Amino acid sequence: VQLQASGGGLVQAGGSLRLSCTASGRTSGSYAMAWFRQAPGEEREFVAAINWSGIGTYYADSAKGRFTISRDNAKNTVYLQMNSLKPEDTAVYFCAAGRLDDALGGFDYWGQGTQVTVSS
Repeated sequence: VQLQASGGGLVQAGGSLRLSCTASGRTSGSYAMAWFRQAPGEEREFVAAINWSGIGTYYADSAKGRFTISRDNAKNTVYLQMNSLKPEDTAVYFCAAGRLDDALGGFDYWGQGTQVTVSS
């Protein structure tokens, strides 16, 4: 499975961005997808995850109330709508996919990342 993320950029604090990530390759079957991020000098951290049906969504505390994860299975694409962005949201955002439909499980496939920079 190959994952291609896009949608990052430079935005002022309080602004919004929508990230997209499209899966290609062996995408048959049901699988969970997620977003992680990594700021300079920091470890990669979980942001949000979603199961195949889209009913099960999970968020890091830092994302709750501001970010929304969704997916379009017909397009093999997961989205991350980010509102009310803060400078501390600045990071490289990675999408990930699991082998199973377990949004709380491990993720085996990773995209290349897209840079999000929030200016104050």
